[in-house]
Amino acid sequence: MKQRLCLRLLILTLLALGPHASPQAVESVRTDARPNVLFIAIDDLNHWVGYLGRNPQTQTPNLDRLAARGVWFTRSYCAAPSCNPSRAALMSGRRPSTTGVYDNGNDWRRVIPEDQPLTTVFRKAGYYVCGAGKIYHESYKRRSEWDDYLENTGRDPEPTGDSGVGGIRFAPLDCGDEDLREWNIVGYGIEQLRRQHDRPFFLAIGLHKPHMPWNVPRKYFDLHPLDRIELPPHREDDLTDLPPAAIRMARPEGDHAAMLKSGRWKEAIQAYLAAITYADAMVGRLLEALDQSAYATNTIICLWSDHGWHLGEKQHWRKFALWEEATRAPLIWVVPGVTKANARCDRTVDFMSIYPTLTDLCGIPTPKHVQGESLRALLADPKAAWDKPAITTYRYLNHTVRAENWRFIRYADGGEELYDEDSDPFEWDNLAGKAGVERQRAELVRWLPTDNQPDIGNDRAAAAEATPKKKRKQSD
Repeated sequence: MKQRLCLRLLILTLLALGPHASPQAVESVRTDARPNVLFIAIDDLNHWVGYLGRNPQTQTPNLDRLAARGVWFTRSYCAAPSCNPSRAALMSGRRPSTTGVYDNGNDWRRVIPEDQPLTTVFRKAGYYVCGAGKIYHESYKRRSEWDDYLENTGRDPEPTGDSGVGGIRFAPLDCGDEDLREWNIVGYGIEQLRRQHDRPFFLAIGLHKPHMPWNVPRKYFDLHPLDRIELPPHREDDLTDLPPAAIRMARPEGDHAAMLKSGRWKEAIQAYLAAITYADAMVGRLLEALDQSAYATNTIICLWSDHGWHLGEKQHWRKFALWEEATRAPLIWVVPGVTKANARCDRTVDFMSIYPTLTDLCGIPTPKHVQGESLRALLADPKAAWDKPAITTYRYLNHTVRAENWRFIRYADGGEELYDEDSDPFEWDNLAGKAGVERQRAELVRWLPTDNQPDIGNDRAAAAEATPKKKRKQSD
């Protein structure tokens, strides 16, 4: 009855305003005052963003501008260093070790009930839930979670000639920003922000770049001249103190050996930086549209990346590892009435906190299955007490626990790594098994997941058969 009365009031008010009612007018009469949510996911973006200072070569003016508007975390980590399990965990509120969704080939829909995902909970709470781009991995999403979703985002142009080194694909494109699918994804978001919404909305925008291939317009390569490119900090003997499982994960004989043989390591760095700057430009378009909309002052912004990326550190490329480069990723929050401008938070968090933080901020009861904890206290006061480390899992029984000053890794075969992050931020000296660190190790070991479900099985082959080959090429 109350909802019908509210809807009637809204209709009568709009009729009184006339056919040219502005979005500002609509927002002023909306009866549901809960905040909107702009949920921005970026694929494969590591900590090479300007405001974090990890790599001074990066150019991310829009991400830096967003960070300056709210709370930015210096120690924020993914649930899994792989697209599918990371996103499935974040969106479902359940860790990979709880669901058995460990890899890109696992179809999470088999083990995560329809009523558990974040978007479903928001939709049932009365939000208009819409999205475009990569929120879940590949085709692994449920249409029932969305009121509207942009299914066809177009295709990126292919480069002519050279396309990188082996599986590390990169090349400049002679085209405009609007020729890539990111343009259409962000365009959908802009269209939603210009619409007149009669109820709060949850708008999810998933950018693919800087996921490979690092093919973006040439002007972004030109912003990072090759003669100024520097390699990331690395040591040639970095693998000598690692357990066998870690070396297998690093795969130095694979991408890294091919890159060294090609002599194109700096070119690959240039291409990744170019792809980051292109993604940053798309974020800028979205933020500008929000600022010009009727929803600028009543919209929560949550920006995250699904995991980090290695570019030769530890002789490793890609994600698929448990070190800092693969697990650390940006996390920015702007919450009207809660966050203050340019607030740095040094507490260690993982992305299992995103789900319960959003439900908490929007007045929606957090479902009991959710394993993370709300960050609301840290958003209000970035220096508030917080004693929980970040936990990242890559495949069955391989976990890392990251506290503010230490990282501990244990592999399925029992191999271990331990790093003092204060004195060794690039994780070059494995202290596992050495004297004097027993207390630190014991403190971290107690956080290892105890509920370790078996892998649910690989569905990639079946998914590949159902996906056209041309489309499949862009989703690895």
